[in-house]
Amino acid sequence: MQKIIPFLLLLISSLVITAQEKNEQQEVKKVIETFFIGLHKGDSTIMKSTLHKDIKIQTTFTNREGLKNLNNQSRQALLTGVANKKPENVYLEKLLSYDIKIDGNLASVWTPYEFYLNDNFSHCGANSFQLFNNNGKWQIIYIVDMRRRDNCKALKDKK
Repeated sequence: MQKIIPFLLLLISSLVITAQEKNEQQEVKKVIETFFIGLHKGDSTIMKSTLHKDIKIQTTFTNREGLKNLNNQSRQALLTGVANKKPENVYLEKLLSYDIKIDGNLASVWTPYEFYLNDNFSHCGANSFQLFNNNGKWQIIYIVDMRRRDNCKALKDKK
C-alpha cells in the first residue's frame, strides 16, 4: 500500500498538469479563432480584441520573377483593410491544422491554410502566430504568413 500512494500522487499531479496545458492551448486557439471570425466577418473590432498594441505583422512570398519578398504591415493598416472590405467580398481562410506550443507567457501557433475569395481558391501557405499572456489575456504580438499558389492541396484536388 505504501508503494501505491506515491504512484497515485504522481499520477494525479501528472493529470492536473496535462489538464492545465490543454486549457492553456484551448485559450490560445480561441484567440486565433476569434481573429479569423473578425477577418471573415470584416469586423475590425473583433480582430482588434485579439491584437497587442505593439504587434508586428509580416507577409512573405516569392514573386513572379522568383525573388523572395518580405512585406511589413502596421496594425492600423490591417484593421483599416478589414474594416473597408467590400461587402460583396467573402473571405475564407480555411485553417488546416493547429500546432500550439506554450512556455510560460509565450505561445507559438503554426496554422497551414487555404485562402478563398468569394468561394474561389486564391492561395495557400502557413501562418505563424506568436502570442503573449498579458496578465491573463492572450494577445497576438507577431503574425507572419507565407503565401503561394503552387503545391497547394486545393489546386491538386481540382485536377
